[in-house]
Amino acid sequence: MFVFVLDKNKKPLAPTHPARARKLLRTGTASVFRRFPFTIILPDTQVKDSQVSEYRLKIDPGAKVTGIAVLKSNVVVWAAELTHRGFAIRDALTTRRQVRRSRRNRQTRYRKARFNNRRRPFRWLPPSLNSRVQNILTWVRRLSRVCPIMGISQELVRFDLQKMQNSEVSGAEYQQGELAGYEVREYLLEKFNRCCVYCGATDTRLEVEHVKPRSLGGSDRVSNLAIACRPCNQAKGSQDIREFLAGKPDVLNRIFAQLKKPLADAAAVNRTRWVLFERLKATGLPVETGTGGQTKFNRIRLGLEKTHWGDAVAVGSSTPHRVIVKVVKPLIIKATGYGHRRMCNITKFGFPQVNKKGELAVRSRVKKVYGFQTGDMVKAAVPKGKNAGTHVGRVTVRKTGQFDISTSIQKLQIINHKYCTPIHRHDGYSYAT
Repeated sequence: MFVFVLDKNKKPLAPTHPARARKLLRTGTASVFRRFPFTIILPDTQVKDSQVSEYRLKIDPGAKVTGIAVLKSNVVVWAAELTHRGFAIRDALTTRRQVRRSRRNRQTRYRKARFNNRRRPFRWLPPSLNSRVQNILTWVRRLSRVCPIMGISQELVRFDLQKMQNSEVSGAEYQQGELAGYEVREYLLEKFNRCCVYCGATDTRLEVEHVKPRSLGGSDRVSNLAIACRPCNQAKGSQDIREFLAGKPDVLNRIFAQLKKPLADAAAVNRTRWVLFERLKATGLPVETGTGGQTKFNRIRLGLEKTHWGDAVAVGSSTPHRVIVKVVKPLIIKATGYGHRRMCNITKFGFPQVNKKGELAVRSRVKKVYGFQTGDMVKAAVPKGKNAGTHVGRVTVRKTGQFDISTSIQKLQIINHKYCTPIHRHDGYSYAT
């Protein structure tokens, strides 16, 4: 990917090719400003507005993963996939609620429940959904500080459920245009996990299937549609699904359960889309919007693979007719959070953990040890011993100065702090390529 560049006043310049960035670093003209996203700073250069090109930031929000891409005209210069931790937050809140209710039932410590002393603000979101919006806004701000971004493209409407239920809605001009069927098909692919509902085939062409055939009174509503491969679709023909799956009651029950099951991921995206749109507009940059069907149409037209960052490239009507992809490996970003505030770990039943001596295992109040804190990315050059060698990974600090380092393949224990060099400070995210 291209490397972001800052001048001596920390104002963004045009991103440069990695080969040129290596040359600048080797000659001492530039120095590393940040590792993720990789940014260099030119101490003797000051930005001139006439020399800065315009770049567009494109976002494809998702319930689990959000695609991000930076384009200059028709050239993709930077891309990333941001993995959210919304479901982890939801599970943590559920666990806390269960522990609290168990404690109240035991009557060991009771505080009267409060209900009428809270007022939710306009466009309030639960923590699991709000974290998705905050993650995206964090990276919009970070990229705006290192790249001259002049506009944002956001996929605002993932699935237009009203128009899928009734294709005759007035004003739905795209239903009769090039985007006809893209919204419905993309919704069904997501709902049925991109596999045939009858045989489970994945690496084949999938077609839209009427569960109750139209010849038997079936409708075109999305609740009567599924995804099937061509052999299964032709074998079923105009039969009733109960007749076609007479010998497979488990498959029949699973299909009926999937038809009634709402798409949780789509609901999460639809719940947060307008909040994200309003907060992106608050940044002062012009925001362009597009639908999920339009994104898929552009991606197929451009010949891009089905990836999250590839969908981000195809968001919005500003997508050019031809795209040059300069990205080889996108940056994989995962939201990890900053830890927790409890003084000691707890068991699955909600009781505090104790050590081997029977003492309460209280966490240290000191956050930094010898200049390091848990979550920092470090480079450890160990000269001897069973861990001899150079290792790069996340550090877990101890007040004794003997750290643990988690690399991509293993976890190393008892690494002296003197062998560690910081690479990237803990910022609530982990990075990979």
